[in-house]
Amino acid sequence: MTETTIPESELLDLTTRALHSGGMREEDAAQTARVLVLADMFGVRTHGISRVAQYLGRVRVGGIDARAEVQVARMAPGLSMVDGRNGIGPLVGMHALEAAMQSAREVGIGAAFARGSNHFGPILPYSFLAAQQGFASIIASNATTTIAPWGGKDTRVGNNPMGIGMPNPGGDPILLDIALSVAARAKMRKLLQQGQPLPEGWAADADGKPTTDAKKGLEGFLLPMGGHKGYGLAVMVDLLAGLLSGAAYLTHVQAWDKNPEAAQNLGHVFILIDTAKLHSAEWMRERMADFGDILRSTPAADPAQPVMAPGDREMALYARAKREGVTVATADLEALQAPAG
Repeated sequence: MTETTIPESELLDLTTRALHSGGMREEDAAQTARVLVLADMFGVRTHGISRVAQYLGRVRVGGIDARAEVQVARMAPGLSMVDGRNGIGPLVGMHALEAAMQSAREVGIGAAFARGSNHFGPILPYSFLAAQQGFASIIASNATTTIAPWGGKDTRVGNNPMGIGMPNPGGDPILLDIALSVAARAKMRKLLQQGQPLPEGWAADADGKPTTDAKKGLEGFLLPMGGHKGYGLAVMVDLLAGLLSGAAYLTHVQAWDKNPEAAQNLGHVFILIDTAKLHSAEWMRERMADFGDILRSTPAADPAQPVMAPGDREMALYARAKREGVTVATADLEALQAPAG
């Protein structure tokens, strides 16, 4: 795969122009681009600028409204409901993030529930932006069904992403961003293309039997991490992000790849805590430094692979991207440049 390194500002501009030419208002396009470019800066390329073509493809067939006017309603001092009105997901996510931050600034803790949304990128950009302003965060979304209920053999639950972030005044935040399967379908597709078997525990076939055959695994379903525990977490995320928000949930969620012309009606939940209302920045700085040092100073089983805190790898990639530019797949960049030009 050929790669290209491009300055962050240029990639933001290209992505914004591509989204704008695809139908978004310029301000909305800029907010969406910010999420996607941050994803690439963190090394999460599957959820970065490569998604622009998917988003705009669904716009063209009527599955997403590029000019949707996202609506935010304050339900209580610390509680907001966000109606994405079938807009592009990262735009809906940014409105929900801002609503939750505003509530947290006012009353210490804020929650925003979003419905009428679509794929909103990875969680890392949102938790990072929140941490930069001193907010701890719990963020989650539901997703297309790819996991069977524990003990079942039909996909009824999404591989729902969830994340937790903690700010660190003067240092890197600690950020967790995970989906709830053992492995992603993209990794399974790659092994299939390479003619390689799946590691044990990744997937089950259509009959619900564990398999290492990549083709059978893709025809079947993903296995949740931690067995019944991962299944339980996926269910609870959907209750918060899907059911409580008023969005679609479980099998009511439309699969964007199978029905690109249909609104997905995904749901998200953003819960933010203003840490400044609990403690001083200096108190947080000292505690976070000690916390991180306890983890990272752990003797490594393999000296070539030192112990890291959640998000350390992504923050190192982000710092390098700030210094040297963002490395992306050349094909993804060329796809951007066509509509952007």
